[in-house]
Amino acid sequence: MNFSTLDFAIFIGYCVLIIAVGIWVSREKKGHIKNSTDYFLASKSLPWWAIGASLIASNISAEQFIGMSGSGFAIGLGIASYEFMAAATLIIVAKFFLPIYIKEGIFTMPQFLKLRYDDRIRTSLAIFWIMLYIFVNLTTVLYLSALALSVVFGVSTMWAIVGLAAVAVSYSIYGGLKAVAWTDVIQVVFLILGGLVTTFLALDAVSGGEGPMRGMAMLFEQAPEKFDMILSEENPFYKDLPGMTVLFGGMWIANISYWGFNQYIVQRALAAKSLKEVQWGLVFAAFLKLLIPLVVVIPGIAAFALNADISRYDEAYPWLLSNLVPTGLKGLAFAALMAAALSSLSSMMNSTATIFTMDIYKAHLKPDANEKQLVIIGRLVSLTAIIIAVLVAEPLLGGEEQIFQFIQKYTGYVSPGIVVLFVFGLFWKKATSNAALATAIASVPFSIIIDQLFPTMPFLDQMGLVFLLLSTLMIVYSLYENKSRGIVPANPIQYDRSLFRTDMIFNVASFAIVLTLAAIYIIFW
Repeated sequence: MNFSTLDFAIFIGYCVLIIAVGIWVSREKKGHIKNSTDYFLASKSLPWWAIGASLIASNISAEQFIGMSGSGFAIGLGIASYEFMAAATLIIVAKFFLPIYIKEGIFTMPQFLKLRYDDRIRTSLAIFWIMLYIFVNLTTVLYLSALALSVVFGVSTMWAIVGLAAVAVSYSIYGGLKAVAWTDVIQVVFLILGGLVTTFLALDAVSGGEGPMRGMAMLFEQAPEKFDMILSEENPFYKDLPGMTVLFGGMWIANISYWGFNQYIVQRALAAKSLKEVQWGLVFAAFLKLLIPLVVVIPGIAAFALNADISRYDEAYPWLLSNLVPTGLKGLAFAALMAAALSSLSSMMNSTATIFTMDIYKAHLKPDANEKQLVIIGRLVSLTAIIIAVLVAEPLLGGEEQIFQFIQKYTGYVSPGIVVLFVFGLFWKKATSNAALATAIASVPFSIIIDQLFPTMPFLDQMGLVFLLLSTLMIVYSLYENKSRGIVPANPIQYDRSLFRTDMIFNVASFAIVLTLAAIYIIFW
């Protein structure tokens, strides 16, 4: 990529800044020993703007910068539905889910399942999430980011993976969620500004130097097929984004599972000062979500229009960095990519440690563990998780063409079951523990069976169908136990409607987001 001395200085300076800030915010007052609330929930002190920034920094990673740009090259703007629908989902989560989580005072999502159902559900889902974070999330972030690092520094992908992991470990393991969240505030600035630099230059190149606005207009002219938000059945990528299902089907399952019941996302919300702060934070994140396609999808479409010389779709973004970004700005653009990677890595490490420590170690291995022991175990688990991910990242993902689609499909095997467990647990008092366990066990087998029976069905449609089947199982089994066996749910969640009241700022902002989304889909239908 022909990095200059200035580029290297900017990139290295960014790494030093993140490490220094992470260590600085991790300090404790004299005489105070870090406890589990400090380490896993940032002392419950995060303001709304830090929550919103941290959510986006944790969510936007190499899988978006590289993976979604690759899908933008292949599919077009339609892939941005994952971002746009996420904005709507964040509003739902803020209004209906988080008030209950905050009220119950939980640390982890498996802990909520224990409160609502029983320890069998808690333990099985805790193990599942630990495996998912290590073998899917951590590995994909490491691998995709290392692809870009290897191009810049001329090193093997494996050494790039090791270097990236080392930087993440240097500040996140010691400080816990506080270090992760406050460095995320810095990282989201790098992420958006650095990403916009690449978008600006890519569009300027499309226009032949006439500016990004002209470049965007020329994209519409040269590649109109790349601006369909709702794909027709004739589109070769219809199986990835199956038409109206994007708006009314399986994509809701994927988004609600990710934003509503995903530990490393929800954990930031649980660390808020108050319910109002967390709701404002999620609306702020939803506004930022509307900008993300400009940073991660449009560059991929621009690379397509520029006839990028690439051998696989996921090389589109590194190609842009290599060929279009000039000396002095490459360091900033590359820092944006690394900001996305580091924030996600540190978040996933911390959440893996939180689940293991609170739902496995304290719940089963050592119930009488003191606060100091919990923090030590959390640090050890974070380190172990990243080491495992480093070892398996390249062998596991080296042959994938569109890694973003790989992630969506295989997490989609379990997302319907998770959504059923939580939605019925939150809002249907008749749901029983045995029905929940049956649903959890059936999620992956049902997904595999549907995949085998309907191999040509788009995976988002498969998710929607599996969700309906699992919902039926939950309802029928629960009613059978209620009526035939006289089993009454032991732990229904108690709340009244006043819990879901939101203030005017939240309501007005939410309305503006929904109107914006409606306009986008009408314009790019």
